[in-house]
Amino acid sequence: MFKGDLGELMRQAQQLGENLKSRQEELARKTVDVSVGGDMVRMTFNGKCEALSIHIDPEVVDKNDVGMLQDLVLSAVNEGVRRAQQMMQDEMAKATGGLNIPGITS
Repeated sequence: MFKGDLGELMRQAQQLGENLKSRQEELARKTVDVSVGGDMVRMTFNGKCEALSIHIDPEVVDKNDVGMLQDLVLSAVNEGVRRAQQMMQDEMAKATGGLNIPGITS
């Protein structure tokens, strides 16, 4: 009887691993868009928290106020990473059935 339980547990672990791999591949294709400064800086990130694109409104480019542009870009990056991480956590929670598996859904 113990062998059957262990075999079932191994099958479930393999199925979970396949499901996680599939979700990770799907996440790499999903994107989140962020906009800051009234749409002055827009960025797109993928589910791996990688920045894919950035658009800076030419009106915000002022050589006398580089600090404002730097603040806007940092704000967009931080918000994009936060949203991409949340998307990743949500998808991994779906894949694990809500189980909190350290290193996967943390």
